[in-house]
Amino acid sequence: MKIFVCIKQVPDTETKMKISPDANSIDTTGVKWVINPYDEYAIEEALKCREANPGSQVYILSAGPSKRVSESLRTALAMGADEGLVINAPEGLDCFSTARALAAVITSEGGASLVFTGKLAIDDNASSVSQMLAEFLKAPHVTVVSKLSISPEGVSAERDIEGGSKEIFALKTPAVIGANKGLNTPRYASLPGIMKAKKKVLKEIEFASLNISASDQKVRLSQFSLPPEKPAVKMLSGDSTAQASELIKLLRDEAKAL
Repeated sequence: MKIFVCIKQVPDTETKMKISPDANSIDTTGVKWVINPYDEYAIEEALKCREANPGSQVYILSAGPSKRVSESLRTALAMGADEGLVINAPEGLDCFSTARALAAVITSEGGASLVFTGKLAIDDNASSVSQMLAEFLKAPHVTVVSKLSISPEGVSAERDIEGGSKEIFALKTPAVIGANKGLNTPRYASLPGIMKAKKKVLKEIEFASLNISASDQKVRLSQFSLPPEKPAVKMLSGDSTAQASELIKLLRDEAKAL
């Protein structure tokens, strides 16, 4: 079984973001980059599938500036993946171009029995690359998956929906699975795994070689801005009656909440 995991490198949630001078992107200077958290569940599930199916191989695939993105690929290799592939692409690719690039590489590598992704990336929350990827691969797809079982007949995927209900899908392989939190508990990269990762194959592919033109990009972002600073806290004094009266006044006249 050939298994691909598509991951994205995103800014750490503790990073203090800054806007670039042209306000059309973030300033990446000093940003700490990590594997998108939902993609860690995808990596873990792929490794579990390999363990349950001897002879299988797990390939990690990502797109972005290769020098930076390779760090996350090495982390995934240290977790236990077999090989890594990085598409050396410019910053700011939209979901459509990213999905086309990922699909082109998977196809050129001989296809896959299963493709895992996270349900979304925490930087843009677009939640659309895996669906587009499945369309380009002409493969069935299900996302927000919290339980998965694989058999020779195909894949059974359970996903969470609104109201606490669940849906169960039966898919034939090859298929694309979007992992949700709760699907598993991602393993840590061990010291032996980190040492082995340094010797594993990391293949670099130039984005320009995939014949994806600039016109394929459907979305371009501009006019970035940081949220306004929170106003200072107001302390109310007096007895409970006075505080309640003042609170109602503030809610009505300043917050416009009443």
